[in-house]
Amino acid sequence: MQMREALRAALREEMRRDPRVFLMGEEVGEYNGAYKVSEGLLAEFGPQRVIDTPISELGFAAIGVGAAMVGLRPVIEFMTFNFALLAIDQVVNHAAKMLSMSGGQFSVPIVFRGPSGSAGQLAQQHSQSFENWYANVPGLKVVSPATPRDAKGLLKSAIRDDDPVIVMESELMYSLKGEVPEDPEFLIPIGVADIKREGTDVTLVAFGKMVHVALEAAQVLEKEGLSAEVIDLRSLRPIDYETIIRSVQKTNRLVVVEESWPLGGIAAEVAYMVQRQAFDYLDAPVVRVTGADAPMAYAPTLVEAYLPRPRRVIEAAKYVSYSL
Repeated sequence: MQMREALRAALREEMRRDPRVFLMGEEVGEYNGAYKVSEGLLAEFGPQRVIDTPISELGFAAIGVGAAMVGLRPVIEFMTFNFALLAIDQVVNHAAKMLSMSGGQFSVPIVFRGPSGSAGQLAQQHSQSFENWYANVPGLKVVSPATPRDAKGLLKSAIRDDDPVIVMESELMYSLKGEVPEDPEFLIPIGVADIKREGTDVTLVAFGKMVHVALEAAQVLEKEGLSAEVIDLRSLRPIDYETIIRSVQKTNRLVVVEESWPLGGIAAEVAYMVQRQAFDYLDAPVVRVTGADAPMAYAPTLVEAYLPRPRRVIEAAKYVSYSL
C-alpha cells in the first residue's frame, strides 16, 4: 500500500481500538486530508473524532494538549511542519514539559504529525526540515518513517505512547508503495533503528526520505566495489546508538546523511557519539552529507544544488574509503 494508506490504516485501527483517540487539524475531515491520509475517517468516526479546524496551529495544538491532559489521546495533524512553528510554544513549553512541571500528575499522550522537509519547488518557507529542533527537547519523542511499513508501525506506537510523540513524514513519500502488515497489533518500537541493507565497507546512516538517497548510493557503490551498510534511524529521540556503533565496528567508516542544515543537526550528534564510543574502530573521519547551509531557493537548479543527492553520498563514501 502507499504510505498515505499505511498511515490511514494506523489511524483507523487505533481509533477503532481506543475511543479516546481522535484526529484534529486543517482539512482532515470534509476534504479527506490535504494529502488524503485521513480519507474516509470522517464518514466512519464522525465530526466529534475527526475535527476540521481553522487555520490556527497554535489554537488546535493547545486544545490537543489540554485534551491529552484530561485523558484523551489526540492526533494533531499539521499540514506541514513549516506551519507548526506557529504552535511550537504548545509543543515545546507545554506538551514536552507538563509531566515534569506537574510532578508526574499530568501525562500528555499526544501525537503531532505531518510532512517535513522539501517537496519540490516550494521555496524557503515551505521546505524546511526541523527534526533536530524537536529531537533537541527533553520530554518529546521524535520519529521519521522511510517506508509504508515503518509509517504504520511507528504511528501506532506513537498513538499508544503515554508521552508526546512527533511523527515527521515526507510529502514526497505519501505515494511510495511497500508491503505493510495487516495485523492490527503490528507495532514498531520507538527508539529502534533498522538496517535496511547489509554491508561491510562503509556505514551510511540516514532517516526519512534520505534513506532512499542512501540506498540508491549503496547500489552504485556496490557496482564499484564498495559494500555499503544502510541504517535507517527511524527514531530521532531516542536514537539507537547501539546499532550504529555495531555497524561502525564492522565497517570502520561512517557517512551520515541528513536533509536539514549542517549546524547542530542529527548528523552532527551521530558523528559525535560515534567518535566518542567507537573512535578506535574508525579508519577515517566521519563525513556528513547535509542540505546546504542556506535557505531553500525556488529555482530547480538551486534545489538540486541544495539537497543531498546520491552522487554526494557516493563521493563521501569513496572519500572515507580512500578510493576517490
